[in-house]
Amino acid sequence: MSSPDGRGSTLAGRLTRAGVSDAARAERLLADAALRRVLEVPADVLIPPLADVADPDQALLTVAKLAGAVAGRPDLPGVLRAILEEDGPARARLLAVVGASVALGDFLVAHPENLRVLLDETSGTGVPVESVRAELLAAVGADAAADVPVAGRAGAGGTDAMRLAYRTRLLRIAATDLTSPDPLSRLPGVAAALADLAGAALEAALALARADLDDHGLGVRLAVIGMGKGGGRELNYVSDVDVIYVAEPVDGVDEAEALAAGSRLAAGLARACSTPSAEPALWPVDAALRPEGKDGPLVRTIASHKAYYERWAKTWEFQALLKARPLAGDQALGHEYVEMTQPFVWGAVTREHFVEDSQAMRRRVESHVPAAEADRQLKLGVGGLRDVEFTVQLLQLVHGRADESIRSPSTLTALAALAAGGYVGRSHAAQLAVCYRLLRVLEHRIQLYRLRRTHLMPTSEPDLRRLARSVGMRAEGAAGLTERWRSTRREVRGLHEELFYRPLLPATAQLSTAEASLAPEAAKARLAAIGYTDPAGAMRHIAALTEGVSRRASIQRQLLPVMLGWFADGADPDGGLLAFRRLSDELGATHWYLKLLRDSGTAARRLATVLSTSRYVADALTRSPESVTWLADDADLVPRTFARLTAEADSILARSDEAVAAVTALRGLRRRELARTAAADVLGVVTGQRASQSLSVAADVVLVGALRVAESVVRAERGLDRSPTRLLVVAMGRWGGGEMGYSSDADVLFVHDPLEGADPVQAQEFALQVATRLRTLLGAVGPEPTLEVDADLRPEGRNGPLVRSFDAYAEYYGRWSATWESQALLRARPVAGDQHLGERFLRLIDPMRYPAGGLDHAAEREVRRIKARVEAERLPRGVEPARHLKLGRGGISDVEWTAQLLQLQHAHEVPALRTTATLAALEAASTAGLLDAEDGRVLAEAWLLASRLRDANVLWNGRGGAHADVLPHDRQALAGLARVVGYPAGSGGELEQDYLRTARRARAVVERVFYG
Repeated sequence: MSSPDGRGSTLAGRLTRAGVSDAARAERLLADAALRRVLEVPADVLIPPLADVADPDQALLTVAKLAGAVAGRPDLPGVLRAILEEDGPARARLLAVVGASVALGDFLVAHPENLRVLLDETSGTGVPVESVRAELLAAVGADAAADVPVAGRAGAGGTDAMRLAYRTRLLRIAATDLTSPDPLSRLPGVAAALADLAGAALEAALALARADLDDHGLGVRLAVIGMGKGGGRELNYVSDVDVIYVAEPVDGVDEAEALAAGSRLAAGLARACSTPSAEPALWPVDAALRPEGKDGPLVRTIASHKAYYERWAKTWEFQALLKARPLAGDQALGHEYVEMTQPFVWGAVTREHFVEDSQAMRRRVESHVPAAEADRQLKLGVGGLRDVEFTVQLLQLVHGRADESIRSPSTLTALAALAAGGYVGRSHAAQLAVCYRLLRVLEHRIQLYRLRRTHLMPTSEPDLRRLARSVGMRAEGAAGLTERWRSTRREVRGLHEELFYRPLLPATAQLSTAEASLAPEAAKARLAAIGYTDPAGAMRHIAALTEGVSRRASIQRQLLPVMLGWFADGADPDGGLLAFRRLSDELGATHWYLKLLRDSGTAARRLATVLSTSRYVADALTRSPESVTWLADDADLVPRTFARLTAEADSILARSDEAVAAVTALRGLRRRELARTAAADVLGVVTGQRASQSLSVAADVVLVGALRVAESVVRAERGLDRSPTRLLVVAMGRWGGGEMGYSSDADVLFVHDPLEGADPVQAQEFALQVATRLRTLLGAVGPEPTLEVDADLRPEGRNGPLVRSFDAYAEYYGRWSATWESQALLRARPVAGDQHLGERFLRLIDPMRYPAGGLDHAAEREVRRIKARVEAERLPRGVEPARHLKLGRGGISDVEWTAQLLQLQHAHEVPALRTTATLAALEAASTAGLLDAEDGRVLAEAWLLASRLRDANVLWNGRGGAHADVLPHDRQALAGLARVVGYPAGSGGELEQDYLRTARRARAVVERVFYG
């Protein structure tokens, strides 16, 4: 049993609270004779600081071993005592190192003289690389200041001396790293120090290799080029050091002889670092990244390297060269080699499928991770270090040819530069940097424990606990560390997928260097070549968007080279660029706009498409710039349902106390839905009938809300507590059929039904006042688009009262109704007001529009006579009948009148014909055998195309009116319509012929079916 320590607490309890797992062994170690010769009361000195180390058990064991190791060295017990007794930096460094690294602890036990290193408060990081190189060269007896390459000590003695000097410097780095209060911030300095130390070791190893050659290899200039993390000054504690060897003969030496000598030097260098000796090996020197890999010669000249890169190199080899840096040997030759490779590195993006190849390579690396390791991989797996590194490197390679500021071989430095240049959002870059630092620190701590190369998270509880304590997560423990690691993986993977697979990257890669940089002359020539009619004007827009050093200008310089080509895919690239400039002037300063275009998978491409294809959408987006966000997600472009819009309208009305403001907000809601539907229409997210239905639903919701407002206002004006009559608005025409276009009016009938006991005259006046107010509110000039409410289809047309009572309608239809009114009522659909009254109204009109026994011969003749008169009198003067989309031959009117005649004739016996929709009526007629199936298909096709072209006219030039009913002759307008309706570029003539042919076929059916 553990004895009390004099403070009312057992020694075991104190040890346990300090984090010791095996208190019994720890007590034995504290009682060790050798340790007691160093410290009188080891427990009092050691237990408190043990609470701060990664593995208190291991730290205590190593300290006890150190006490034994210094026992036979008169000069060292005092050094160990000085370190341990004083609560200062030296003790913190020692305990941190031996508590986090068994390997470095064993190194100290084997070489206790290195305890003095821990007394030196000099940081192990930030040391000039020249000093580190001189330190290791001196250890092997080589002169760092010599003008010519010199050899070190030959044999194993030199190798061991180099390795001992290496680990002494490594001890300094680890001590600085492990005592840092913020290891994530310290990481770049630690990684750079490790890379510099590796470079110094290679330099010393090269000196040792020269010692093994009779002539010391003086006939060859040899440069050792660092690749990977060594080249990027971001090396791990234990890692293969990737290199490429470059050799050139000294004057007067045969090239073959020089290359042979260079190969012997390279082989000797690798042996000095990695073959067994009295001191442990450092790490493997890996030259597999050289041309032809392991099958190629170990050493090549610059010319040989260049020839290979020009003819045979693969995409991944240029990506690897991004980090190339001279590490050892002939520095001038090394820099010459790196300079030679730069055009290959930054020109690689122009290779065919460069981006796709890079993306495929990442997926390949990921797929090769063994299944058993996939969830433990810090480096290669999902959400690991490679996700960050591949993302950063791909962004560098795509954009770096035009921007030298982002060419750093260091991942974190490059990421910061990418953020500064606007290539990555600041928040994304910061998040990615924190995740990367954490992953690297975890990797470092795992490798430090035994100085072994590994990238796997441990699974055992003790290992996870030690790892958590080593990165400052003592309170969170193993569970907290595991959760943070998993969370970090998720964050990294999400950002990797968002950035690495940006559609902007392959599009940018396909541009020439001049195009990507927006060089004025190249840009102007490109603009003219791809279809801009005013290249000089386009250049002015480009200059306005990209000039300056602001982040906004930087992002525009990324977007525009690609978007210029996307604008050119539309029918009006000049108009698209102008609209983009206007939109950017409006939104460029907002935090989300350019970020959305840069980072979204679809938004930039879609924005370019709609701006260069539809002036209507361009104007809508300029008026409501926040709508640009819809382009990133199909779900935001899908039309809203009646229920959803009604709920929004109800909310508007609940918040509004003033009639004009309330209806203006309702009109704004409709304007927003017009814009949403138009954008979705141009982009092909919704087409045809779905777009028409969306426009009709928006009108329904606005009418419902506006009727409520108008009725409330009139009640207030007349001092009424309640309305004296029930009100009903009946949709007619294309609105009634759910077939509205972008410039359609709302054709209506106004119906009212006085309440029991109400004065009929007052009820009529009230209903008339409400209808008039409703039309005024929806049609008044204001900040939102009007919705013209047209009641010309009412009984007696414009000569009849605007509003009639239900009984008046019943009387009129019973006594005076004409055939055309029965035909018009085929589209009648109650949309606003009293639901019960709407049902009664339908029961009233059904016998008229679906007459029992069908139309008599006189009525049929009347329908045909009116149709012929419409064709003769209403077709605008000077318009070719074949090109009028509504009234022309085979146009909308032809098809609708044919469908309506069949409804009037047969709806009494075919219930499916009792529909307000044209296509549904045609389908029902075909199903019932009243219309040949092929004839039905021809009519439906003609109606759809004509309706689509009417809408396309509005979408293309942004204006409604009579011109929307005519298929234009103008080639540019035809090309614009073709793009709106989904034809490929240059298909205006094809669209024209398709419509004329379709209309001719439909007219032939109309002549046969309608006119008989």
